[in-house]
Amino acid sequence: MIENELATDLIALTRQNILDDYRLVCESRQASLLGRKDVMGGRAKFGIFGDGKELAQIAMAKAFRKGDFRSGYYRDQTVVAALGGLTWQQFFSQLYGHADVEFEPHTAGRSMNNHYTTRYLDENGLWKPQTTTYNHINDLAPTAGQIPRSVGLAYASKLYRGNENLHGMTDFSHNGDEITFATIGDASTSQGMFWETMNAAGVLQVPLLMSVWDDGFGISVPVEYQTTKASISKALGGLQREEGTNGIEIFTVKAWDYVGLIETYQKAAELCRTHHIPVLVHVEEVTQPQGHSTSGSHTRYKSAKRLQWEQECDCNLKFKEWILTNGYASPEELEEIDEHAKKLIRQERNNAWKVYSEAILHEQNEVLALLQTAAHESRFTSDLLKISDELKREIVPLHRYNTSAIRKALRFLRFEPSATRNALVEWLAKNAEVNHDRFSSHLYSESPESPLKVTPVAAQYLQDAPLLDGYQIIRANFDALFEQDPRIVAMGEDVGKIGDVNQGFAGLQEKYGELRITDTGIRETSIIGQGIGLAIRGLKPIVEIQYFDYIFYTLATLTDDLASLHYRTKGGQKAPLIIRTRGHRLEGIWHSGSPMGSVIHSLRGLHVCVPRDLTQAAGMYNTLLRGDDPALVVEPLNGYRLKEYLPSNLGKFCVPLGEPEVLREGTDLTIVTYGSMCRIVQEAAEQLSQLDISVELIDIQTLLPFDIHHSIVDSIKKTNRVIFADEDMPGGASAYMMQQVLDGQNAYQWLDSAPRCVSAKPHRPAYSSDGDYYSKPNVEDIVEAAYSLIHEANPQQFPALY
Repeated sequence: MIENELATDLIALTRQNILDDYRLVCESRQASLLGRKDVMGGRAKFGIFGDGKELAQIAMAKAFRKGDFRSGYYRDQTVVAALGGLTWQQFFSQLYGHADVEFEPHTAGRSMNNHYTTRYLDENGLWKPQTTTYNHINDLAPTAGQIPRSVGLAYASKLYRGNENLHGMTDFSHNGDEITFATIGDASTSQGMFWETMNAAGVLQVPLLMSVWDDGFGISVPVEYQTTKASISKALGGLQREEGTNGIEIFTVKAWDYVGLIETYQKAAELCRTHHIPVLVHVEEVTQPQGHSTSGSHTRYKSAKRLQWEQECDCNLKFKEWILTNGYASPEELEEIDEHAKKLIRQERNNAWKVYSEAILHEQNEVLALLQTAAHESRFTSDLLKISDELKREIVPLHRYNTSAIRKALRFLRFEPSATRNALVEWLAKNAEVNHDRFSSHLYSESPESPLKVTPVAAQYLQDAPLLDGYQIIRANFDALFEQDPRIVAMGEDVGKIGDVNQGFAGLQEKYGELRITDTGIRETSIIGQGIGLAIRGLKPIVEIQYFDYIFYTLATLTDDLASLHYRTKGGQKAPLIIRTRGHRLEGIWHSGSPMGSVIHSLRGLHVCVPRDLTQAAGMYNTLLRGDDPALVVEPLNGYRLKEYLPSNLGKFCVPLGEPEVLREGTDLTIVTYGSMCRIVQEAAEQLSQLDISVELIDIQTLLPFDIHHSIVDSIKKTNRVIFADEDMPGGASAYMMQQVLDGQNAYQWLDSAPRCVSAKPHRPAYSSDGDYYSKPNVEDIVEAAYSLIHEANPQQFPALY
């Protein structure tokens, strides 16, 4: 070894950058230590930190290039800081929950600490170049939740390299040379998401570099209870690639071995980048100096011997010893770096607290002034001064205290109209707008590319338009879309060779190639992950979940990651993925096709489209692919063989989202429904017309968004009665629709009869056509529910049926 200059196999290190590395690990450690103190002192609610992983993350950062991606969790502060994506003031701003993107650009205070983001969208919500930045996809706290999307981020590199039509998209890729670095704690590798993803990566051969930080515990549970052979690298040995096979490459390295870590990450990155071989880097002997989080102490479950070992094998201490042993610095130089790190972190923490608290205190001063004025003018002086004093005594400043004080004061002033009272009301209204922006904005796209801004285009038909099966309509529309845009890709079980089980892609793989229309294994979670990653990287993926009931396999990934991505980054990131599935009127316990309630309440942040036929579904795909929000489209399974006319403007006609369609006009009763229920209600309406009952039938078209122009209330104003019909269980989507119309549109005031919900039985449907009839709403159910409402109003003309 040459003094002050280390030459590894793949990278040269100088004294200067060795000491720079030492400086950064010291700063990161001090941030963790001071962060914990702030939580314990009441300045923050919770803290979780990356202490013990600093050295490994330094090595990882050295292998990271601009254009690469990190899909991580809540302990990656050192690598993000090393790549210039995090200042220590921002670190503390996030810890405090500072709801201002200027000071906390990662999540604007919406996520707990150690959740980092590269804002790859500009202020208008449009794409910025990804190849000129180090890309951090917003971190996730649910264990292994960050893993499914990592295979998609890596898979995008494969598509960019293999599809010549994408080579011009240089803002998103340079010939597929980008690596995805995923990080996970060892205990979380027990999750099925991890195993499914590693298998998928081995099959697909994509540049995924998976780092496992192994500190020997999952909170209090030791690795012996977590992993076969007590080693994730040994447990995954069967995935190790061999001559003539696919698979993954596996490396192991110690968390305190500076040179070994650098060499390992350089070799791993070279395999990934050049050859698109997935790699697992198992970082062993990681310590966790402060335990799992601020929720408890690791002294409760670690032995004295283990705690002693962690002190002796702390990566920062071992790095310091290595520097001294090899003569890169003197003890005094390192001591100076240590002291500077302590001072710097304390200053950065103080700066973060200052700007955080001053913003709230400025707001508080406004409130105190208003309360003082009100107290002098009101007969409730003592009560208002008490509210003011309580606000002054709050130790930790929070916006909620200011808002709460005004709301309490207005209760006392409700009988005293005055200019002062009006000022409080005005402050509260203005504050509500500000706090909506702080805490509730950007659930959906607010960009010019929002699907809600897509201009509706009606389907057009030639005079001799052919009458085709529904599956032929959707297939022809997909064909047109794939012809128009090389960014569109589709994948899922049986999607490729046979064109999906209902033939919606029949023949299209042969026409457009396997890279664009791809079969996958039976692995729903990582199918969704593939789609999320592709969408993040500028492509337009359509991923298929074969049947709607299988959506439960994917629900954690959909709700924790996809649905909340745009919201939890306050418009900093998006993933416009379209999930295609089929449901409505399926038969059997595991194929009901109707659990809409569970979806709409889990997936706020996605659009949920429920077309009644395949032409309508095609128009929804056309709209969504012009937009930039994620969406779920539930096609009607029993529509594939029903006849529809073929539109002449395939790929171009667009169905608006959130705009119900009146399928039948009537005067006596409004029935609100969607999907395959439209046909059942239509038949019931025909039968009701023979009983002199006129039904107005409304197809809502999308559950999310729901009737954005409040058109359903106009129908109820005319008919004064309403039924919400749906094949979900009681209290599911039918109750949701009722709430949206009666509560959201104030339609209750126009009703002459109690509103009704017609839904399925409170169990999964029994098998067979009889099971469907007796488990889900049928024509007779609709007829009798409608008749009973009219009977109630006019029993003489409409006597009871039985």
